[in-house]
Amino acid sequence: MRLLSLVTLFSVCSISLATPSKNQVALNPEGTVHTTDSWSYVDCGLSTDIIQIESLEVSPDPPQPGKDLTVKVKAHVSQTIEEGAFADVTVKLGLIKLLQKRFDACEEARNVNATVKCPVEPGSYTVEQTVALPREIPRAKFLVKVLGFTVDEEEMLCLELKVDFMKRPFLKLW
Repeated sequence: MRLLSLVTLFSVCSISLATPSKNQVALNPEGTVHTTDSWSYVDCGLSTDIIQIESLEVSPDPPQPGKDLTVKVKAHVSQTIEEGAFADVTVKLGLIKLLQKRFDACEEARNVNATVKCPVEPGSYTVEQTVALPREIPRAKFLVKVLGFTVDEEEMLCLELKVDFMKRPFLKLW
C-alpha cells in the first residue's frame, strides 16, 4: 500500500501542479533524464500534450527504502485541467504487472493536500511533495508508467519512471 502512495505521489505531482514559476527550463532533446544509476524518467508524451514536464528531482538521490522521499516536478500546462481529469498508472516489476489503476487526478490532489486544486489554469508550475518510503520495498527494479488524460480524454501527459532499489546507495566499508 505504501508503494501505491509513491505511485500516487508521482502521478499527482505530474498532473496536479502547484506554485507558478517564472522561468521555464528547456526540455532534454533526447527525452531521458538520468540523475543517478538508481532512477530515471522519460517524458514519453508528445509536444502537443497539455502537460510538458520540464524537470523532475528526487531527494534523497537515489531514493532509499525506509526514508522520506521528496519529489519536485516542474512543468508547463498549456490548457485548463478540469475536474474529471484522470491518470492510468501501471507499476511493473520486470515483466510482472504489480498494479494497474485509474486515479482521479483532481481527487488525488485534494487527498494529498496539494497547494493547487482543479481547475488548473495554463502556466508554468512547480510541485514538491514528500512521502515516507517503506523499509520493506524489495530490492528490485520498478517501472512506473503514468498516462494522463483530460475529462474529454485528450492526452495530457505520458511519463515513465524507472527506479532501481537493487543498487546500494553507499558502499559499507565496515
